[in-house]
Amino acid sequence: MERRIQPLSRDAMAYVLAGGRGSRLKELTDRRAKPAVYFGGKARIIDFALSNAINSGIRRIGVATQYKAHSLIRHLQRGWNFLRPERNESFDILPASQRVSETQWYEGTADAVYQNLDIIEPYGPEYMVILAGDHIYKMDYELMLQQHVDSGADVTIGCLEVPRAEATGFGVMAVDENDVITDFVEKPADPPGIPGNPENSLASMGIYVFHTKFLLDLLRRDAADPTSSRDFGKDIIPYIVKNGKAVAHRFASSCIRSHLEKAPYWRDVGTIDAYWQANIDLTDVVPELDIYDKSWPIWTYAEITPPAKFVHDDENRRGSAVSSVISGDCIISGSSLYRSLLFTGVRANSYSRLENAVVLPSVFVGRHARLRNVVIDHGVQIPEGLVVGEDPELDAKRFRRTESGICLITQNMIDRLER
Repeated sequence: MERRIQPLSRDAMAYVLAGGRGSRLKELTDRRAKPAVYFGGKARIIDFALSNAINSGIRRIGVATQYKAHSLIRHLQRGWNFLRPERNESFDILPASQRVSETQWYEGTADAVYQNLDIIEPYGPEYMVILAGDHIYKMDYELMLQQHVDSGADVTIGCLEVPRAEATGFGVMAVDENDVITDFVEKPADPPGIPGNPENSLASMGIYVFHTKFLLDLLRRDAADPTSSRDFGKDIIPYIVKNGKAVAHRFASSCIRSHLEKAPYWRDVGTIDAYWQANIDLTDVVPELDIYDKSWPIWTYAEITPPAKFVHDDENRRGSAVSSVISGDCIISGSSLYRSLLFTGVRANSYSRLENAVVLPSVFVGRHARLRNVVIDHGVQIPEGLVVGEDPELDAKRFRRTESGICLITQNMIDRLER
């Protein structure tokens, strides 16, 4: 093992792939890419990958955007503009801009890196950390970089241990006893087990570490292959598994946990149900994800807001919240909340009741509304007396209702009610 003078992260660049739509989130991604979707009261999903990079010591970051990127780009400009080139730091937002050809947008995850090689190379990073921008987790990438260098791998892949029955939706790795990857299969019907732990499989987190020169040579080779789909999971990683050395890095060995977090936490909040559940989980007395851990902060756009306010103390008109997370600039005016999470700037008016509600910024809840098991999109105006969560058949006709009973409410859906 080589002696290190400084952390490897100082010589690394994090490259975040944030171009995906996230179509399973339905109307939540009609106006924004999945990485730009709100999470946890004040953050966006992409803030977790970016915060992990900053907290790990990485000071060069690139973000590749594509689908409906305005909301994401605006958030990055507002919240992530503190890196300074005079300190050898950089933060590049890299929209698909037909830089290689006038007809070519990003054709795949690998192509989203390849098309920006002329931006990456002048920085001269020794290592590239390729990240997905749409997962919720806390991880120290420095530990993954150290394993990559110590193992002599061509690529190191971040992995989750998941039950074999749940691994069919992932890219899954077969490994030997030293975690060297012997096969990589996308969404297999019969996922391979882990040596010594056959009931579980190793699923890809979409996190890859490369030596930069090796990656750039590989991307150029892939770009010259007319049969390639330009994708890390489908093309780049299988090629290395077959022709080089790919090593699995287990998330449990580098996940960040406070003393309150019992197990490694990673979530793909890619469906309405998963998104609702991950947000509602934050209202637990001791949530599985500790967003209050000051040793590993989740950086985001720190909007200047007044404090939350609760008013009125009359029978049936008492501003109150139980087992709930309430963000700044919220006014709970004679409304009762239970197990709900409110983002910035929500107004909940008299005699209304919210239960198991995830309410995005700037929502107005009218008087006497009763809302249960809902996700309410940004800026929605809930009319007086609206009832959701009590009549499944009626809910399904008016809103996006999942099989488990969660209703997504958007302004367009509300507007149709009033026609």
